[in-house]
Amino acid sequence: MSIDWAALGSVFGVSLVATVALVGLFTLGVVGLSKQESASAQGGSAALARTGAYACFALCAAAVTYGIYLIVS
Repeated sequence: MSIDWAALGSVFGVSLVATVALVGLFTLGVVGLSKQESASAQGGSAALARTGAYACFALCAAAVTYGIYLIVS
C-alpha cells in the first residue's frame, strides 16, 4: 500500500482554505448584522449593512449546498 503524499497535502490545503473562507464569510455576515443594529440605533440607514450580511449568508449557503452536491453525486 502506497500513500500519495502530494494528493493528501493538496486535499488538506484545499480543505483548510475552504474552511477559513466559509468561517470568514459567515463572520462578515454576523458583523454586518451587528452594524445594521448600531446604524439603526443612531438613526442612519442600515440597508447596505443588511444587504451585505444577507449576501454573505447566501454565499455560505451556496457553498454548503455545492459541497453536499459534490458528495451526493
